[in-house]
Amino acid sequence: MMRLFKTMMTAAVLAGGLSAAAVNAKETVNVGICVSWPGYSMMKLASEQDLTGDYELNFTIFEDPLGGHSALAAGQIDVYGCTSEYTPLAVDRGTDVAIVADLNPSYGVDHIVMAADTDPQSIAGKKVAAPQAYIGNLLMGLWLDDNGIKPDDVEWVNLNADEAVGPMISGDLAAGYMYEPWISKVLEAMPGASSVVNTEDEEMLKTGIFMDALYMNKNFIKENRKAAVAVLKARWDGLAYWHENTAAANKQIAKFLQWPEEDIAYVVGTNGKYLSGGIYLYDFDESARMCGVLDGEPPFGIANGGMTDALALTNDWWIKLGVMENKVDVSEAVDCSLMADLVKSGYRQSLSAR
Repeated sequence: MMRLFKTMMTAAVLAGGLSAAAVNAKETVNVGICVSWPGYSMMKLASEQDLTGDYELNFTIFEDPLGGHSALAAGQIDVYGCTSEYTPLAVDRGTDVAIVADLNPSYGVDHIVMAADTDPQSIAGKKVAAPQAYIGNLLMGLWLDDNGIKPDDVEWVNLNADEAVGPMISGDLAAGYMYEPWISKVLEAMPGASSVVNTEDEEMLKTGIFMDALYMNKNFIKENRKAAVAVLKARWDGLAYWHENTAAANKQIAKFLQWPEEDIAYVVGTNGKYLSGGIYLYDFDESARMCGVLDGEPPFGIANGGMTDALALTNDWWIKLGVMENKVDVSEAVDCSLMADLVKSGYRQSLSAR
């Protein structure tokens, strides 16, 4: 009888424990990040600070933007942080992904560096370097256009910043897309070389196209809308935590990305909002205005609802640059309804630099 009593008590305790575990179990949402980059880390901060409600976030850093987009389209991940210029391509390819929020514009990270003894008037017919179908391709195209040079007037070389350093210094390139530390390496090794445009320039900011964004799988939104809204809110709650605890949060981001701590501040800064030469973090209200679901104007001279205009402009430039052939309806891959749900719920967030 005593043995039977102990067995029954053990079973009751185990059952109670399993019941509690079932009650406390959180639903997993799979989150992808296209490259190791501080701007995509705010959702990780939310997770670490237990700001994700009933959901546990499982993170994958791809270091391969197109691979991450493929995983999102296939439903292998639910949420994806990456740059916004892929959106017209998603429409053209008919994939089940939607951009749900703009996160931050580049605020001087991205540059075009021109070689010594070169000027815009003499660049026609020469080689310029930029990674095809990415931000650098767009920045080079807009800079050339501002100087009256058509894309077909130059010879394009598909190189990222680190790959373009050697050819630039050797004199094989007239101009190249760069970011640090490669800008400094070229300027130090090549007296007379210069940065001729960057994404903090007023005209570039006004385009709204040099943007980090958040994507979601359309089926995830349709089938688990509650989770989609909760995860989106958690991203902004993570941003608020970073704003209030920037030094500690930057250390957490460094650990997550496996970066040196000081390098995080060279991207997001230390004032809880932006870094000149880095990125500018949209607060929720600014992003909602980019979506057109909250009254007021976004920063940098962009109109309310400017996200769609920026994506349409990106589509135009992909056609000019030969990346796309078709003019598409970019709104097919825009879903601002989740941001609208948060606005309707009364959620607001306005953050200023300290």
